[in-house]
Amino acid sequence: MASKDLVRCTWPGTDLRMIAYHDKVWGTPEHDDRKLYAKLVLDGAQAGLSWRTILYRSEGYRRAFDDWNVERIARYGRKDVERLLADEGIIRNRAKVESAIKNARAWLAVMEKGKGSFNDFLWKHVEHRTIVNRWRQDREVPASTPVSDALSKDLRKAGFSFVGSTIVYAFMQACGLVDDHLVGCWRKAAS
Repeated sequence: MASKDLVRCTWPGTDLRMIAYHDKVWGTPEHDDRKLYAKLVLDGAQAGLSWRTILYRSEGYRRAFDDWNVERIARYGRKDVERLLADEGIIRNRAKVESAIKNARAWLAVMEKGKGSFNDFLWKHVEHRTIVNRWRQDREVPASTPVSDALSKDLRKAGFSFVGSTIVYAFMQACGLVDDHLVGCWRKAAS
């Protein structure tokens, strides 16, 4: 069956980039610390916007944030913030830009405190295995859960920002901590 003929979740619509993201990334378990940081920043940047808006700027974010080099981002200063606020390839919102830097510093602190990797810090909330839901319709998928509430609380306690429970739940979906592909979606069948 051709990719366009596959039954999938409805949210990607007919946008080819959204479909590719759905088919190859969303709900796929991610364990690379740097990629997890990048996805957390991107999900925070999405606040108040559509995922499509962020997806279309994801390459701009990668470029603007030094290929997600967390150690370098943690050292960003005022001039870097101004450079980022002038970069048309990203969402030029001061609070979101400053949050990405703050989150890099918090990410490093998590690593330095001997809590293991960022991957372990996140995945312990789901006992190191994907929560598989069996939703049949988009309207059944929650915006947050008690697990995203707990992870959000732990992230804030560790110094992260733009990590409210709704953002964290979207992040959990994106990183495969949660599988919210609808029943009938080819990705649900593949998982």
